[in-house]
Formats: sequence, structure tokens, C-alpha cells
Amino acid sequence: MAHRSTTTEPMTGPHVAHPYMPNSVAATQDEMLASIGAGSIEELFAQIPADHRLSRPLELPPQLRSEVALSRHVRQLLQRNESCERTLSFLGAGCWQHHVPAICDEIISRAEFLTPIWGTPSSDLGRYQALFEFTSQLGELLDLDFVGLPVYSYGCAAGHAIRMAARLTGRDQVLIARTADPQRVEVIANYCEPANMAGRIEMTTVGYEPTTGLIDLSSLSSAISDRTAAVYFESPSFLGVLESQAAEVAAIARAHGAETIIGVDPITLGVIAGPGALGADLAVGTTQTLGVHMNCGGGAGGFIASRDEERYARLYPTLNVSACATRDPARIGYGMTLMEQSSYGSRELGNDWTGTSVYLWAIAGAVYMALLGPVGFRELGELNLARSHYAAGRLTDIPGVEVRFPNGFFKELVVNFDQTGKSVTEVHAGLRSHNIFGGLALTGSFPELGESALYAITEIHTQQDIDTLADAIAQEVTR
Repeated sequence: MAHRSTTTEPMTGPHVAHPYMPNSVAATQDEMLASIGAGSIEELFAQIPADHRLSRPLELPPQLRSEVALSRHVRQLLQRNESCERTLSFLGAGCWQHHVPAICDEIISRAEFLTPIWGTPSSDLGRYQALFEFTSQLGELLDLDFVGLPVYSYGCAAGHAIRMAARLTGRDQVLIARTADPQRVEVIANYCEPANMAGRIEMTTVGYEPTTGLIDLSSLSSAISDRTAAVYFESPSFLGVLESQAAEVAAIARAHGAETIIGVDPITLGVIAGPGALGADLAVGTTQTLGVHMNCGGGAGGFIASRDEERYARLYPTLNVSACATRDPARIGYGMTLMEQSSYGSRELGNDWTGTSVYLWAIAGAVYMALLGPVGFRELGELNLARSHYAAGRLTDIPGVEVRFPNGFFKELVVNFDQTGKSVTEVHAGLRSHNIFGGLALTGSFPELGESALYAITEIHTQQDIDTLADAIAQEVTR
């Protein structure tokens, strides 16, 4: 084996390749340029304006040519991270710390699920069955019969559903509740397209009642028109409030010929009615709470569901799995359907673009839902309710601390510090000294709520954890 230097000094010369880029040798680069008829690498970037290009070398440390040194360097960088395993965390707001049973990780780590990207129905029968079970179980929770395979995120699912509603109704406006997740709304805005695009959908915000956090029905009635393709709201909302007026909102939408799209967290559906029972035409939501760890950049997954009617089925951009009988009455076959309307079947002519990044999480979700069953979902929902409401009681016992919208939240609650004389930034900076991540500050996205933050309490938080949080906040607001 050839000896490799462990020095961190750069090795230069026309015949020396970068250790991780073998094509960096000058002779290889010249050969590739000649084959495409380019005189230099700079010619490949000619279409990029000069003022958009960096005119100086990047300020990078010397190359680490030794695998030993590189491995140590990466470990040292990673050790600078603070995790929610080592730090008591009350962050949520779209990505929540729920317990992931070990069996979920065990099943999705199996080679037949982890490694395949695509295959035929005969070779991937087990995977198709697992995906069919995912959509079937989720449909039972949602009280809806047609569920597509998941898309990249909750926000993508909402954007797709809004475009589905626009295609169905031929209209070009969507009403979006002010209490929807602001980052999710930004994703939706991408799907609705800019004003100069032919397929643009106008986004109009519907306000909320300041004392309850519920949708302002008078604002909705004033905004809806014969241009409205859909009304979109979330329950729980971004502010944690369960929308008890969902049926009334759906009735207003239906009276004007608009679709109702409800965004949900499926973890709530063991204790509250599914969106289908509340009048939803389409439902969207996250799959991250169904046995998927929190992760950054790895996809969390979002679902789209509807009633099992052809007018909805023909609008789905997702892949869809169906079951069918075989010549053997004891066996069932599984396979993809409606492929031609997806980007897999028709590329850019498909209903919308979709991809494969989260199908492994769908299998994790199938395992999770099968493990819990109806009783488990009810118990989990009751536990989240009990823990979060216990937290609300402890926090409101602190002088100057208020819980906004105290009636009707599930696992997230808005905590206000106005009367303490402290800002959210000051309180949360103090909590770090207690090894605690506070909630998400709302001062930027919801300035009308003052010095408030959104705190998430789930089944992973013990009573002791909540007491620790309350005691730490009490110390910080009285400093």
C-alpha cells in the first residue's frame, strides 16, 4: 500500500490530485475540456455575470489529506452541537420531540426497506404492502379514504393540496388562516407562484380571534368569494389551538363552492375527531410525529388525503398504492396506480412534481401506527393533553407569566412574559444556563402577541422535567 502523508500542508503540482477529487489532476481536466470543446474551466461559467462570481480565493483551511486527521476534525465540529437528548428541550413549531419506539428504527434499517429505490411490483411486494398499510392506517385516523404516498414535508403537502383545489374549481384564490405556520405559508407561497406567472394563486389571510386563537368567522365571511378555490387552516394551529369551529369554517367554504383543506398533526387523532368528520374535502399534515426522529435536512414527510372520489383521485400528484385480488383467494397483490398523472409517469406534464425522499419514513409510520393501535393513540393523546395542561398550570403560577389561549390546546401553548418586564430573548438566554432550550420566540412572526414564545410539551416530558422548566423560568423572571 502506498504511503500517504499525514501533513496538513497542501500538496501542489500538475500531477497531484485532491484526495477526494481524482479528476482535479490538470491532465484529466484538459482531456475533459477538450472533449466538450471548451478552452478553459472559466468558459463553463461564462453565462454567470462577473459581479456574481467570487474574485478572490476562498478562505479555507489547508486540506486534511489524512483520513485520521479528517475524522478527528469532523468529530470535533460535531461535538460543538447541542442536542435535544443532552439538553431539556421545549422546542416544537413543526418538528417535535416525540418518543420513537426502537422497533421503528429496527424495521426501517432492514436492507429490503433501507436500500431499494425502485422495483417492480413482484420484487417489491413487501414494500408496497407496507406502504399500503401506511396509507390505510392513516386514512382510518383521518376519517378519509384516499391517502397518497407522502411528499417532502407538511408545507409541500399543503401547497400540493391548494393546487389540487385550484385545478378542481378553476379558481385562483386561497384563503389561509393567520394562525398557520409562517414557514409553512412561505412554502405554500412557492406553490402559489409569483404574480406574473400564468398559474398564480392569490393568497389572502384570514384573521383570528385575539382571546381564543380561533379563526375569525366574520373575517372569513368577508374574504371569501366566487374566486376562492379553498380555505386552508390548521388544527392544531401554529399557536397550538385546536380549531373548534372547523365544521363552521367548512360550511362557509362549501356555501361558496370552495374546498376545505385542514392541516392536522395525526398524533392528535386519538382524542379528537378526524378532519373527514369535520367537513374537510382535503387533509394534509406531517408524518414526522409517526415514529420519525427529529432531523435537519433529511426530510420529515407530509401527507395528502381526501374522500375516495374520482374527481379528487385524478388530481393527486403523488404516487398511490392500491391492493387487488389475485387468482389465489388467499393472496392480495399490491402495486402503483394513477402513475400517468404523476411526475414519475409524465415528468413535467404531471399534476405536480413529487419525489422519493420520504418513503422510508412512511414505512416507519406504518410500524408506529400498527404498534400503537386505536387504544395506544388514545392513551398517547391523553398523555400529551395531561402533560401540556399541567405545564400551563405550573407556568401561570409564576408571577407575571401568562398562558395565552388557555382553552383548547393540545401539546403546544403560547407563554407570554409581558408582565414580568423580561423579553423572550432574556428569559431564553437565562434558561440556557439551566441546560434548557426554551420555546420558539413569536415576537417576529406574531408581534401582536407581545413577548411570547411557543412551548411544546409531549409524552417525553416527565412531571419532573416540567417542574424543572417552571422553576428555572421563575428564577429568570425574578432576577
